[in-house]
Amino acid sequence: MKRKLIALILATLTLCTCFVSCNRQKGSADVHVFYYTFSDTYISSVKSALDADLGKNGISYQNYDANGNQTTQTEQIQTAITKGAKLIIVNIVNTGSDDAANGIVGMAKNANIPVIFFNREVSDAVISSYDKCAFVGTKAEESGILQGEMIGEYLRDNFSKVDLNGDGEISYILFKGEEGNNEAIYRTQYSVEEANKVLAAAGKKPLKFYDASNPNKYLVDRNGQWSASAANEYMTTALTSYSEKHKNMIELVICNNDGMAEGAISALGTAGYNLGGDSKMIPVFGVDATDAARELIKNGKMTGTIKQDAQGMADAITKIAQNGLSADKGILDDMGDYTIDQNVAKVRIAYSKYLGE
Repeated sequence: MKRKLIALILATLTLCTCFVSCNRQKGSADVHVFYYTFSDTYISSVKSALDADLGKNGISYQNYDANGNQTTQTEQIQTAITKGAKLIIVNIVNTGSDDAANGIVGMAKNANIPVIFFNREVSDAVISSYDKCAFVGTKAEESGILQGEMIGEYLRDNFSKVDLNGDGEISYILFKGEEGNNEAIYRTQYSVEEANKVLAAAGKKPLKFYDASNPNKYLVDRNGQWSASAANEYMTTALTSYSEKHKNMIELVICNNDGMAEGAISALGTAGYNLGGDSKMIPVFGVDATDAARELIKNGKMTGTIKQDAQGMADAITKIAQNGLSADKGILDDMGDYTIDQNVAKVRIAYSKYLGE
C-alpha cells in the first residue's frame, strides 16, 4: 500500500525536466523556496537542512522571506514565476483559509510548474486541485497529543513537587502561536486534553488555567509569529501578579513551539526560576526539539519538547522533487518514520517525544 501511494505522488510530480534545467543553468535559480518567516526558529532549521540538501545535489535555488506577510509572499511567487521558475516550494503564510493557497496553485498551474507546500498545511482540496501539487509536513494533531501525554506523565510522576502551593491542582499558562493555524489549534487543544486524561487515570484533578477571567485559556502571539518575545512579554506580566508569595504561582508552562518556550524560560529566569542546578524549576514544555531547546533541557532549564524532524522534512521535499522519474525508485524507503495520506499527495513526517539524551 505504501509503495502504491508513493507511486501516486511520483506520478503527480513530474519534475525531472525541472531538475535537468536546474543543473544546467548555473547562473540562475530554477527552484524557488518561499518561507513564511526566517525568524521562526524551527523554520530556520528546516531552511538550513533544505539548503544543504539542495546544494549537495547540485540544485540551484533561491530563498525568500515573507516576514509573516501573505501579500509579500504572493508577490514574491508571482515574480519568480514571471522570471521562469521551474519549481516552487512554499511554506505558506496564511493558513486560515484556502484563498492564498488557491491563488498560488492557480499561478503555478497557468505556468505549468509544480508546487510543493510544506510545514504549514493547506487543505486536501487545494492539493487535489492540481496534478503537480503535493504537501510535506506532519499530522497537525499528533504533536499536541504527544505533548499532552508527556506533560501528563511528568505531572503524574512529580505532582507534589510541581504543586507549589499544595492545593492539589496544577495551575498552568499556555502560549498559542497563531490563530487560525491548525498546528496551533491542535497543540493548544490536545496538550491540555491529553494531559488531563493521564491525570484522571492517576486520580488527580485536571489542569487549571492560571487566569480564571480568560475564557480562551491561552495567550496568543498577536502577530502570528510564534515568537519568544511574545511569550516573554506575557510571562513577565503574569509573574508580577502570580507568584509563590501570593500562593497563586503558575506551576506549569505549555508552549506551542520551542521559540515561545525560550521566551517563557527567559522571563522565569529573571524571576529566579529555571536557572539550572539547584534553582526552583517550573516545568516548561515546547514543540520542535530545536537545538536551543535541547540545550535548555540538557542544562535543566526546560523539561521536554516534541521533536519535529527538520532534516526529515527537508529530505522528503528534496527526494520527492528530485526523483520524479519512476515509482520504482522507492525514494522514501530510507526516510525513517513517515506516512502518506490516502487519496491525496501528502507526506507526513512523524513526531516523537524528547526529554533529553
